[in-house]
Amino acid sequence: MARAATTSDAFNAVAEPRRREILNFIALQERPVGEIVDSLGMEQPSVSKHLRVLLEVGLVNVRRDGRRMFYRTNAEAIRPLHEWTETFSQYWRHQLSRVKERAERKSDASSVGATDVIPRRKDDFDGNKN
Repeated sequence: MARAATTSDAFNAVAEPRRREILNFIALQERPVGEIVDSLGMEQPSVSKHLRVLLEVGLVNVRRDGRRMFYRTNAEAIRPLHEWTETFSQYWRHQLSRVKERAERKSDASSVGATDVIPRRKDDFDGNKN
């Protein structure tokens, strides 16, 4: 199956890690291309290419001041990405709660001095292995 073009939607555009890095960098303050290049250690043509993709899908806004172009993350356009990932946050909160509960049970058992803990693997019985 052919992969969708990076300019087809916001999801495909942010699939590229360097674009996410750029979005993070310009999220709170608009910045010129040169500052993005210097701060992120990327080549100028690469930054321009990524900004063009982000602009085409609406994830960034651009403002011209003379010869300089200033870019800033378009928070409204990122909302669908946030809403989609939010559907999974309940799952992860549940999973993290389970890990916490298990760790607390284990901590409580070890503080009581429980010695009847059953090893999970055969190797746990072999005292010669590290």
